[in-house]
Amino acid sequence: MPNARLLPCLLLLLPAATLAQSVAETALAPALEPAPAPALEPALAPALEPAPPPEPAPVPPGGKPVNRLDEVEVTAPKLDDTEQRRYSTAARMVFGREELDRFGDSSLGDVLKRLPGVTLSGTPGRGGDIRMRGLGSGYTMILLNGEPMPRGFSLDQLTPEQVERIEISRAPVVEHSTRAIAGTINIVLRESIARHNDLVRPALSYEAGRFQPQLFLQHEDGSGRLQYSMGAHVHHQDDAGDTTTLTRGVDNHSGATLLAQSQRDQTHSIGDGLHLNGRLLWKLGGGDSLSLQPFLMDLRSNSYTHSSLDQSAGSTPAPFATADASGDSRTQVARLMGNLKLGLAHAARLELRCNLGQSVSDNSTTRDEYDSAGKPSHVVFNRADISDRSYLTAGKYSRPVGSGHQLAAGWEVEGGERSEAADTLQDGLNPLASYGDRIHARTLRLAGYAQDEWDISPLWSVYGGARWEQIQTRSSALAISADNTGSVLDPVLHSVWRFSAESRDQIRAAFTESYRAPTLSNLAPIPTLSGIYPASVANTAASPDSEGNPALRPELARGLDLAYEHYLAQGGLLSASAFARDISDLIRNVVSLEPVAWSNQARWVSRPQNFAHATTRGIELEAKFQPAELVAGASRNLDLRLNYSRYWSSVDGVPGPDNRLDQQPHQTANLGSDYRWPGLPLTLGGNISWTPGFVIQKTSNQTYLQGSKRVLDLYGLWKFDPRTQLRIALSNALHYDYLTGDGQSTASFVQNAQTIEKTYPSITARLELRL
Repeated sequence: MPNARLLPCLLLLLPAATLAQSVAETALAPALEPAPAPALEPALAPALEPAPPPEPAPVPPGGKPVNRLDEVEVTAPKLDDTEQRRYSTAARMVFGREELDRFGDSSLGDVLKRLPGVTLSGTPGRGGDIRMRGLGSGYTMILLNGEPMPRGFSLDQLTPEQVERIEISRAPVVEHSTRAIAGTINIVLRESIARHNDLVRPALSYEAGRFQPQLFLQHEDGSGRLQYSMGAHVHHQDDAGDTTTLTRGVDNHSGATLLAQSQRDQTHSIGDGLHLNGRLLWKLGGGDSLSLQPFLMDLRSNSYTHSSLDQSAGSTPAPFATADASGDSRTQVARLMGNLKLGLAHAARLELRCNLGQSVSDNSTTRDEYDSAGKPSHVVFNRADISDRSYLTAGKYSRPVGSGHQLAAGWEVEGGERSEAADTLQDGLNPLASYGDRIHARTLRLAGYAQDEWDISPLWSVYGGARWEQIQTRSSALAISADNTGSVLDPVLHSVWRFSAESRDQIRAAFTESYRAPTLSNLAPIPTLSGIYPASVANTAASPDSEGNPALRPELARGLDLAYEHYLAQGGLLSASAFARDISDLIRNVVSLEPVAWSNQARWVSRPQNFAHATTRGIELEAKFQPAELVAGASRNLDLRLNYSRYWSSVDGVPGPDNRLDQQPHQTANLGSDYRWPGLPLTLGGNISWTPGFVIQKTSNQTYLQGSKRVLDLYGLWKFDPRTQLRIALSNALHYDYLTGDGQSTASFVQNAQTIEKTYPSITARLELRL
């Protein structure tokens, strides 16, 4: 378990700190002189004025004065979310507890979907791929405490209560991985610790006739230099699903219907989850500190699906008429994050990190299929037992040089190992037996960077740097092994210009290079069979097998970002930004009919390829304010939030006009508001998000369709007293059906499949008690 490996991790951190301090002071001291104190921003200067001298020590009655020597801790003034954004040289948006708690969401994805430029793919209320600028699947970098999300871990496994803040960067910085063509989302786990603080948050949700309770507990305390926090979240899940898929194939010459199918899948899943997290902070003195953050998770679920398939036309019989599938899943995750911060000579700082993680996932599904007479026709069994182990060691050395000049350099070494035992039995036979039942994979990521943040003048700041990164991947099975190594060197430049010392207007610009790396499943040449058609029969283009491609290269992108920001006096913000990305070696899945080793018939197979060159660009508008900040005499009880994004993209070699990047919509928008009821401890609010439908021409003969998404969330908050409040939230109030589709065409036929999935409204009551 990762906890047992903590001691070697600390033993690595402490000698490394001593060695780095010695090397840094010896090598850099002749060239770098102690820096004078940097000039303060006008808005920050009042907060940093010297404090008045302390009051004289009290004199006890009839006694002598008591002389005391107390340790004084000096801290910088804490900036709110908007101020952090304003004074950051590299553009960064910060969203703290106010945004995390506003709607009482049970998943972090529901919080993210309302943030500027962020969308959530998939069915409303059921999680999905996190996307920035409409791009996901590797274009958006998801970080956990500033580090890449480990394999076996997903944002769906985090609750808002476990998170301190969300940081969004639309352009990459070299301190974090530049695998961020669309941008970076950094999830910072709980780190602030208050003494003698206990929090209890019971909640109950109701969806589709089913109750889903959850409970969050948190305890914080400390003594002297040692502080700690502990949190626990327990939840019960009870979900329903109802999906209909319509598949139709038409002869191009005669117009005759070649295939007509209607499949309905009704699913019921029940699950329970336990999350435990904590933080131990040891203040070593002189600004040095050591922190440890353990995270444990255990999820268990069972699902049942009943399927019915009606085929009214087709050259071959339907694979089944009805089917019943049952599945069991269990996922366990353990992760330990260590952070050591040291102050060195000449105001330099050294930060060392060491993380260990392990996840285990066991999944099995049995599917019994029946023909139109009700007789058993096929039995399909799938099992996958996956174990992931990971480690990371990283460091950052920073030092001021002159007035308003900060140099930094760092490194990262991250390794991962995956072992997967998988079985696929179709009517008792394994069509993939020649590949073996075990897959083993290793990854190694090496990175080094240097950066310079420089306040050239009180009005002009620049951030520049470069990052080298290499990823090595090796995967193997019984008779197959594949190696892939890719490396990049990405320069980055950010700049912000303020019009004057008193001005609330500023302009940002960023010139960056970034990349998108192939995933392990993209690279491993191990086939995965269609979930509908067994290997003994022919499948369709709408239900292909899939296989990786070990020859993939990373996508490379050059980017330009421009933004104008106006900050209002009471904390409001108006912003307009534009971006462009030029992408080479675009990776895209291509479906083709080909002979395969796992079947005696030709099969439709989806395989990733470095497809072509692509470009994307867009504009993003954002505003948050009280009407009184813009209109004299307007209400100060109303807060408004809105954002709108418009995207364009083009892929070379694919016929237009819909030759866009995968699943990127034309536009997205959010409109939200909060109203504090005068004279009552009541706040009402809501948010509506909108993504219009679109069609993507993926290749000359493949298309993707997504229908319009409109999601309305509402909430009400009643504060009984400063320590007790009740929040009622209604999520997905409109509950429109969710539509997606795929199309495949050849010289002789066209085949389209459209999936319509029901969505459900959910109401949640959450009580918050601070003890």
